Amino acid sequence: MDERQRSFLEELLETPTPSGYETPGQRAWVAYVSEFADTVHTDEYGNAVAVLEGGDPEVAVGGHADEIGLIVRDIDESGYLRVSRIGGADKTVSKGQHVRVHTADGPVAGVIGQTAIHIREDDEPTEIGNQFIDIGADDQETAAELVDRGDPVTFVQTISEFEGGKIAARGLDNRVGTWVAAETLRRAATTDPTATVYAVSTVQEEVGGRGAAMVGFDLDPDAMVAVDVNNATDTPDSPGEHTSGVELGGGPIVSRGGTNHPRLGDAVRTVAAAEDIDVQLQATGGRTGTDADSVFTQRGGIPSLSVGIPNRYMHTPVETIDLEDLDAVADLLGAWAARAEEFEYAVDI
Repeated sequence: MDERQRSFLEELLETPTPSGYETPGQRAWVAYVSEFADTVHTDEYGNAVAVLEGGDPEVAVGGHADEIGLIVRDIDESGYLRVSRIGGADKTVSKGQHVRVHTADGPVAGVIGQTAIHIREDDEPTEIGNQFIDIGADDQETAAELVDRGDPVTFVQTISEFEGGKIAARGLDNRVGTWVAAETLRRAATTDPTATVYAVSTVQEEVGGRGAAMVGFDLDPDAMVAVDVNNATDTPDSPGEHTSGVELGGGPIVSRGGTNHPRLGDAVRTVAAAEDIDVQLQATGGRTGTDADSVFTQRGGIPSLSVGIPNRYMHTPVETIDLEDLDAVADLLGAWAARAEEFEYAVDI
């Protein structure tokens, strides 16, 4: 990963993009891909598509731009903000955190209150709907001058560099996927591919894969790879019934079963072997929990596949990945896009 690619990654991570409020991050993504795409377009909800013009087949690689967060639901008489979830926000990690409320006039600093351990009578996690944000306002009127109902909230960002090329940050899920989509297109562009290649950055995945459904219907590609983070189960606290063998540093994760199209999966694995890229396999007998679930049923069926980046501590402010895995996913999918015309994307009955 060179300096420009790293700077782009950090820009994506530092730009708040809670579901439904992705526009600032999409602007950064579009600016980057415009340097090497033939065309870039967006739709009415902010899904962004960059195109390398070619012939058949038409293939797409996408990630979702949105992150989980909170939203201001109400302002109480004492000036505290009551919140609801955006996506799968985790009630066990939210209290005692610094946050930003993203208002029309700019960010407002706050904290999610936590009763001091000295006087706390109950250690059970408080439901998100009963948690509150303290922005320092003394009353409802003062708070309402700063914040509106419906303003999104994110945790204060920190990007930490760990030993061995790992990083931790809020919202790696899934700005790293949009980074891969952009980098797939850039790397494919250097090979002058025969296929038409789309890089996609979707909106509102965390609240139901909505943007991917829009894009899948609109593009109707011959094959679509959804890039997302997948749970690494290589930590001491991973429950036995959820262990999958996925490890940080083990390489890209190719999912099998359910949504995942078998021939598309085989094609990606064939390219991985040719490029000497180690891959990990993950069983997903039903849903993948990614944009692939929204794309594969569009237009009578679009061959779709979930390819993952191993991620520890998902849906917390300290998500952790290995940058070598991230680069390897972009290398793999860039190579697949360059060879996309070599493969069939329909099952043989």
